Amino acid sequence: MRKLTKKKLGYGLPLMALAFILSGCGDQSAAKHEPQQKQAAAVEQTTMNTYEPPSMDKVPEGPLGDSIKLGYKIMNETNTALPHNVGNNLACSSCHGGAGTDTTSPLTGVTAVYPAYNPRAGKVLTIEDRINGCFKRSMNGKPLEANSDEMRAMVAYLNYISTDVPIGMKERPWIIKNSMQNAPKPNVANGEKLYQQSCSACHGADGSGTGPTSGPALWGSKSFNIGAGMGRISTAAGYIQRNMPLGEMGGVKQGTLNDQQAADLAGFILSQQRPDFAEKVNDWPKGDGPADVPYELKSSKK
Repeated sequence: MRKLTKKKLGYGLPLMALAFILSGCGDQSAAKHEPQQKQAAAVEQTTMNTYEPPSMDKVPEGPLGDSIKLGYKIMNETNTALPHNVGNNLACSSCHGGAGTDTTSPLTGVTAVYPAYNPRAGKVLTIEDRINGCFKRSMNGKPLEANSDEMRAMVAYLNYISTDVPIGMKERPWIIKNSMQNAPKPNVANGEKLYQQSCSACHGADGSGTGPTSGPALWGSKSFNIGAGMGRISTAAGYIQRNMPLGEMGGVKQGTLNDQQAADLAGFILSQQRPDFAEKVNDWPKGDGPADVPYELKSSKK
């Protein structure tokens, strides 16, 4: 990740210029200093094109620091830290590498943009709502209690890696979305061939994985359910193309897959069996569901 930059405007006029204005200078003098007056009245503006979160080495001592550290642990060891809430072998870091701080699917600054409207839910969500959405879908599990120590710890950690990001920031320019719009029609047979060549060493020949962060389960009972964001081919293909494989595997290097190859891999992976999600029919209640949603919606029947 990279560092943020700030641009500050308007910190007052030079004293001499201020004295002229207050002494009742003529129209010409007032016009002369008008740009400075506007500059003095301008609100500080912040431009953030890049952002580097604080290191875990700088976590403060005391109860807050302990909560942040617990949140970090949960991000990396979700399935073992919260076995009653996780129904598979995944962790948050399975998709959000480096506990949300690397470039795979960053969570830096996420608490600054919530509450936010979520089209899939059809309503405004808090950060706690969004976290629980992942527990129910990506983790194929149960939501956390909103006031639990574990939920507070996750929010504390996400706040920590969002330090200095202005609250209410609409766009985070350092975030690159894992999405391939208008993904080509997948060739599942070719996707299977590519998978065995370049993915099976980490994710297993049967897709069951080798570990939450070393090679997450991609299908089967221990993977994400059909309601997860990764269950859509546009997301899966985009993620695969940007991030996979982590190292050179089977002659394929990270970032070298073309659109068709990434779509083929996504198509093969998503064609395999995975857990269902009972609430899926209620997604996108406003009728604005994307074309690649892999299940029928109640709103589409209307």
